[in-house]
Amino acid sequence: MTMFTAFLLLFSLVATASAATAAFNLTTLPFDDGFSHLFGNDNLVRSGDGRGARLTLNRYSGSGFISSDLYHHGFFSASIRLPSDYTAGVVVAFYTSNGDVFEKTHDELDFEFLGNIRGRDWRIQTNVYGNGSTSRGREERYVLPFDPTAEAHQYSILWTADRIMFYIDDVPIREVVRSGAMGGDYPSKPMSVYATIWDGSTWATANGKYKVNYKYAPFAADLSDFVLRGCRVDPIQLVDSARRCADAQDELRASHIAVMTPRKRDAMRRFRKRYMTYSFCYDTKRYPVPFPDCDIVPSEQTRFLDSGNSKFRHDLRRSRRQSRKPTPDGEISN
Repeated sequence: MTMFTAFLLLFSLVATASAATAAFNLTTLPFDDGFSHLFGNDNLVRSGDGRGARLTLNRYSGSGFISSDLYHHGFFSASIRLPSDYTAGVVVAFYTSNGDVFEKTHDELDFEFLGNIRGRDWRIQTNVYGNGSTSRGREERYVLPFDPTAEAHQYSILWTADRIMFYIDDVPIREVVRSGAMGGDYPSKPMSVYATIWDGSTWATANGKYKVNYKYAPFAADLSDFVLRGCRVDPIQLVDSARRCADAQDELRASHIAVMTPRKRDAMRRFRKRYMTYSFCYDTKRYPVPFPDCDIVPSEQTRFLDSGNSKFRHDLRRSRRQSRKPTPDGEISN
């Protein structure tokens, strides 16, 4: 690779992620302004400019970091480039959780990136857990219209008192609207923001059929363009956080990132039609009675088996000439 080619590659990685944060018109944070090292010793390396970090997994340990503050609702975002080559069993996660504070009644919102054998695509899983509802998992899985190992893309979680949205770049891919029937299953307690890489050999790829092969280690994920927009909470005063965060909550709800416009909804529906491979809403084997927050779309339901898995193969092998990303118009841009 020539120096000029390397420069173009670096520029494309920065430009893709920056475009998403620019679309949201949000300021990004240096790593140390928002996060601290969680585990993994030398497996976490800060970038030279201080605005990013590399997480690695080797045969000795994974790695991770955690936000310096707890947040009662907010918008949390990071640009992520995933490991390439053979990545079966590898899990990269960007998520919010309060499991260290509420061990038995924790809340959690996840982006989980599940590695694969060589020649097969990474898959993404989103999870919504409230009040320890892990036995009632609200999981969805997707493949991507681009190669997430070739360049960085922005992954974002919006969490308000009445709505959750998952974004890839500036396109929403999932929306959860709070209903009274959800009860405590809706995440409601302050959470920290995490990013981790770890060995998920027991379940991550083909239900554990394919394990992490450390011959291909270290596995490295690069993260940058961090956004932490929310009401910071003192961990000693959690009980009173809802009242003290009311103004910040109203501001967040009124912001463009929290408004589901018709254009965004069309883009979300197109993404889900093309790239969703599993939905708990259509998993009648596991859940004979649909969850109250499930928006059953008959035309969408016909594409899924009673196991919740898609009837169609979604291996988007990317002899793909170049990476593509979803756009708010629902089309795929080159």
